[in-house]
Amino acid sequence: MGAQNGDQYVLTFEQASNHDVALIGGKCAGLASLIAAGATVPPGFAVTTRAYLETLAARNLECEIRTRIEAIPENDVGAQARIAGEIQDLIKSEAMPDRVTDAIRFGYDQLCTRVGRDLPVAVRSSGTSEDMPEASFAGQGDTFLWTVGATAVVDRVRDCWASLFTARAIAYRGKHKLAHLEQAMAVGVQQMADARAAGVAMSLDPSNGDRSKIVIESVWGLGEPLVSGQATPDYFVVDKVLLEPIKRVIASKPTELVADIANQTTVSREVEDVRRNVASLTDAQIRAVARVVKAVERAFGGPQDVEWAIDARRTEDEGVVLLQCRPETVWSRKASAPAVSKSYAPGIEGVLSTLMAPLASRKH
Repeated sequence: MGAQNGDQYVLTFEQASNHDVALIGGKCAGLASLIAAGATVPPGFAVTTRAYLETLAARNLECEIRTRIEAIPENDVGAQARIAGEIQDLIKSEAMPDRVTDAIRFGYDQLCTRVGRDLPVAVRSSGTSEDMPEASFAGQGDTFLWTVGATAVVDRVRDCWASLFTARAIAYRGKHKLAHLEQAMAVGVQQMADARAAGVAMSLDPSNGDRSKIVIESVWGLGEPLVSGQATPDYFVVDKVLLEPIKRVIASKPTELVADIANQTTVSREVEDVRRNVASLTDAQIRAVARVVKAVERAFGGPQDVEWAIDARRTEDEGVVLLQCRPETVWSRKASAPAVSKSYAPGIEGVLSTLMAPLASRKH
């Protein structure tokens, strides 16, 4: 069931659906879809695009942003970066309307009531044009980890809005002929996973489009260094039918991103020698991640790109939780991609009663 008219500024993921992209952005819509399918997803809420648009309107920022964008020289990279910085500073310096601030604080307080006091959350950009097959903005919006307290959440939401106007995002929209001010930004606020390991997985082999394989990349700790390209991950190829690993490449992992609870932030620390060159996933965890990815592909009817973590606080299905899911956007559009075997052809029939059975528990 989709959002209701009365839900102006904040929606829990359970209240939303994949039909609400215009309201909660691609990332949050993906989380809502995962929850509706029965997947284990850390709880959270979306700050809607209405909050962003009303803040622009209340502070008359749209006109100022348009004026600056129109002044960007086409081939002057330095000027493009400077003007992008001016736009971001403009958004970050303007106060939100009280009604928007109050709604975000209420959403965070309700999440704390549901899960725990002073809850650490990830605050993630969720643009209305991201994760779409024709124009994927994956990785362009900002993410802030281990944010604690309603005031900090409000500040990070504003920072996510500002990331809609980085030089990279502006250039991308220009390349794809997308109107800058027709794109809106929602923000996801989600309980942090206490990640032993984390990473990404694709329900096909991205090197050749082979849909009989699942490819998993994994690092110790939180997955952001992997997603941002700052860490070399372990690499596993899994047979999609047997759910058994058929190839492993174990990387040296000298550092990991972990929580610094005392300072309410994250910190990169050295990995001790005994773990540095050891696989970050056990065979059981590899199978659990692969099982979840296979289930998600079948539920959504096509190849998927999934972010996941092994949450140390959970025991069901080896602690696998899903943090994000988007359609795969390269091989899934190629007519020459290898055909899918009938034994695991995408389709919703029977998914919840078979493959997704391990995901049924969503107690937070």
